[in-house]
Amino acid sequence: MQTLGEFIIEQQKDHQDASGELSKLLSSIKLATKIVNREVSKAGLVDILGGVGGENIQGEEQQKLDVFANKHFIKALQARGVVCGIASEENEDFIDCNTEDSKQAKYVVSMDPLDGSSNIDVNVSIGTIFSIYKRITPVGSPVELKDFLQKGIHQVAAGYVLYGASSMLVYSTGNGVNGFTFDPSIGTVYLSHPNIKTPEKGKIYSINEGNFNSFEQPIKSYIDYCKQEDKSSLRPYSARYIGSLVADFHRNLIKGGVYLYPSTSKAPNGKLRLLYECNPLAFLVEQAGGMATNGKERILEIQPTELHQRVPFVIGSKKMVEKVSAMH
Repeated sequence: MQTLGEFIIEQQKDHQDASGELSKLLSSIKLATKIVNREVSKAGLVDILGGVGGENIQGEEQQKLDVFANKHFIKALQARGVVCGIASEENEDFIDCNTEDSKQAKYVVSMDPLDGSSNIDVNVSIGTIFSIYKRITPVGSPVELKDFLQKGIHQVAAGYVLYGASSMLVYSTGNGVNGFTFDPSIGTVYLSHPNIKTPEKGKIYSINEGNFNSFEQPIKSYIDYCKQEDKSSLRPYSARYIGSLVADFHRNLIKGGVYLYPSTSKAPNGKLRLLYECNPLAFLVEQAGGMATNGKERILEIQPTELHQRVPFVIGSKKMVEKVSAMH
């Protein structure tokens, strides 16, 4: 079986940027995921569960694992000097790494260090999402906000880690999507899901229907459509909603389905973050043959205007996302 390290080295040969910096960056992410995975796997045995008594910039209660994951991802990314800046969902502003090595680095990383925080205390799958861009500002100069506010189409790589029954790293450098599974017995990550392709249509829809009354009419119409009986289109669809974006997305990526987090009367711009969640997953799903929109516009074409920008989000199998867009 091929290890993640071997795979990264092999892919580097064919990548347009063969300097090795991107490989080092991905290796840093691999190291951080191992550290976080270790804590997640023993979360009920050590004092790592529960809140820390404060909120992040999103106004959400920070969990101990949120803080732990954020700290160790930042530390791992800074250690090798291969990124000049980091933007995290947990930090109000971006981080200028500001070392001699990092000033010469050409990559910035945006990340959600621990997705699905509300599920930590009840032992449900959680994850990490990351996105990598080349900086816009000249190498050697301080990193700036505009280095992060790039359209998703400019991503160099993106991926996620799922801490579940087995822990997986799924990522793409723009040449297909590959999944790797962690073997805890020897601490190695192996290629387990090569060249992932998502089904063109599926039988699963994922949405928090508790917000139904506050959805826009097109979303209400689509949910009604999902529940109608029609054997030719395999309806009614099955409703599956975990509440951890990475877990819901991963299931639909493999099995086929659509995930929706639309705008509501309380959150007219949606709830999910464009830079940390929507862009990286949209990059992955398109590489796997799927589609991602805000209901009307391709996610990867949206121009970010702020670090913590939120957008409505519809992602998954191409035919299913197209149906949602048609209803808009």
